[in-house]
Amino acid sequence: MDMKVITPPGRVKTHHDNHGWEAGAGFEYYTEKNMDTIPQLEKLSKDMRFEMTVVASVLPFKVNKYVIDELIDWDNIPEDPIYQLTFPQRGMLEDEHFESMANLMKKDASRSEIKEEANRIRLQLNPHPAGQTTMNVPTVDGEPIPGLQHKYNETVLYFPAAGQTCHSYCTFCFRWAQFVGMHDLRFAAKEAAQLKEYVRRHQEVTNVLVTGGDPMVMKTSVIERYLDPLLDPALDNLHTIRFGTKSVAYWPQRFVTDEDADDLLRYFEKISNTGRSVAVMAHYNHYRELETPIAREAIRRIRDTGAVIRSQSPILAHINDEAGVWELMWREQVRLGIMPYYMFVERDTGAKKYFEVPLAKAYKAFREAYRHVTGLGRTVRGPSMSATPGKVEITGITNVNGEDLFVLQFLQGRNSDWVRKPFFAKYDPEASWLTDLKPGLGADKFFYEDELAAMAAEKAA
Repeated sequence: MDMKVITPPGRVKTHHDNHGWEAGAGFEYYTEKNMDTIPQLEKLSKDMRFEMTVVASVLPFKVNKYVIDELIDWDNIPEDPIYQLTFPQRGMLEDEHFESMANLMKKDASRSEIKEEANRIRLQLNPHPAGQTTMNVPTVDGEPIPGLQHKYNETVLYFPAAGQTCHSYCTFCFRWAQFVGMHDLRFAAKEAAQLKEYVRRHQEVTNVLVTGGDPMVMKTSVIERYLDPLLDPALDNLHTIRFGTKSVAYWPQRFVTDEDADDLLRYFEKISNTGRSVAVMAHYNHYRELETPIAREAIRRIRDTGAVIRSQSPILAHINDEAGVWELMWREQVRLGIMPYYMFVERDTGAKKYFEVPLAKAYKAFREAYRHVTGLGRTVRGPSMSATPGKVEITGITNVNGEDLFVLQFLQGRNSDWVRKPFFAKYDPEASWLTDLKPGLGADKFFYEDELAAMAAEKAA
């Protein structure tokens, strides 16, 4: 079987396939509607399969055959990290919520009853954390722009409507509300004219992050339709286009054997030829996602276009909450030419309680892994909480005058003047989010709180 590869950048040649990859191989996936047809699940007990069905009725479930066949170790269930990353587990719902849904299913309730109860539960799971709907939605001429978020001066987030799904869903996903069919919770932009006008009017914007969902679920022709308006030379303030994507891990075929894989890579080159840079913000949660030959080929092909790949992930219980996992992942990423970028803290939404890691443990895991990688891997930052006021990093744990403290700083803030100002919180071994923390050194509030409250009031008005 022949396929196309880029060698060198800008030239397409035919290359004999030595890996058994099939050019244009069909993408096959499962959702909660046909979960029971996944062959590997036959090994699991009836109770485990029922629990999965209950959780999948509330939180989104989707997994493709590549993840099932190539990434999950089915001899290590349920502990396998990629299995935990993609398949619903009993603990992902509160007991009260689980029992409510389980009872409905046991009595064969109607689809409408199940949907109504699922939506009731979803609204209790903080579907849009960190002020996404209340503080991040920008306006043009006083009208909110659907499908955009603008939290930090330089960066606008763009949610193209056609990209609001993924090749597989992550069980920890903080954007789970995009995928559950509750349209009033969904960010989605149908066209790019408003985005272009917004970027033109806001000269402080230097980069657009195309996100979702996953923009790489779209055909290249659709991506072009959304993004070509941004390539206008008149938008000379726009320097970088970022693509937030899990496809490099969940469906690397997108860059290697999909029918329009070459077209996509040519489009990266087209963007670069306008004088802008392309950044692929790759979501890698475990080093195993880097190990398959086609995953490594995808990385090579992306880099050959001149695009930069940066990696990010939250630290997650059951998946990657040990320093050794991060050390191996960062080392391998550097070897493959990927730049480690962020270790995040699991956001306060969805199944947070199942995945949350205490901030003290997250910091210790980060520091232990960080000190065992070279300077090339120390581009990574974290642990970082993407909270309402901004990205807050834990930079240390210290003691001042007998008081144990977390040392914190903003990596990004709603007010850029907050960035890199150190501040202190009382050490709490159980705290797992910014709102769990109390000011240290005798302060009655954190330095940014009054200004943040004023911003929220202004937005509400």
